[in-house]
Amino acid sequence: MSIFDHLGKYYILMSQAFAKPDKFKVVWKRVIDEMESIGLGSLPIVGILSIFMGAVTLLQMAYNFSNPLVPVYTEGLATRDTMILEFAPTIISLILAGKVGSSIAGNLGTMKVTEQIDALEIMGVNPKSYLIMPKIVAALFVFPFIVIVSIFLGVTGGYIASLLTGTVSIENYVFGIKFDFEPFYITYALIKAEFFALIITSIASYQGFLTSGGAKEVGDSGTRAVVYSCIIILLFDLILTQLLLTV
Repeated sequence: MSIFDHLGKYYILMSQAFAKPDKFKVVWKRVIDEMESIGLGSLPIVGILSIFMGAVTLLQMAYNFSNPLVPVYTEGLATRDTMILEFAPTIISLILAGKVGSSIAGNLGTMKVTEQIDALEIMGVNPKSYLIMPKIVAALFVFPFIVIVSIFLGVTGGYIASLLTGTVSIENYVFGIKFDFEPFYITYALIKAEFFALIITSIASYQGFLTSGGAKEVGDSGTRAVVYSCIIILLFDLILTQLLLTV
């Protein structure tokens, strides 16, 4: 199947998914459920990874910037900008592509091969709108908050590492995370979060609806959803960086 065939089917599926729902109350309830599943369900792994990556980033920066000619606040500044610009929006999205994307593709793929989606169509329900739209809307809501939490915990992880190891003094670290702060970096991170939320949920939903066969095909759909999401996230990371930071 050619890439243009996939793009056409993807566009048709998304247009059907965002068709006007029959009952907004039902859709809104599903959005809340998906926000809980995607958002709260992802916080533990996001929190653990962010704290440890913030700590490791600080220690690596302290090792690489040990030259006396480098300002003493550089480690804190580099840790802050690394968390805001790349780790929180991009690396966390790649991790969520594995957790959230595989889950969505697996659930929808199972529903497809067990003919539950066909049953919804027989009942007069638009399965695309009922199943896909709440997932995408929920992800668009919660991903920016996940990124903000990741940034905060990453900077906190650097603070903890500074406190426990003494590699960088607390005063220098705090001064570094405050020094020359650019508010647009936060906007940049949130823009990337929205794009990546749409990429992960829509591609995983497409792969789930594309599933046919049995259990093996369901697993293959989850794998494809993760791989394609990661590739497209990295592509859009490059494009958004070029458009937002280098222009």
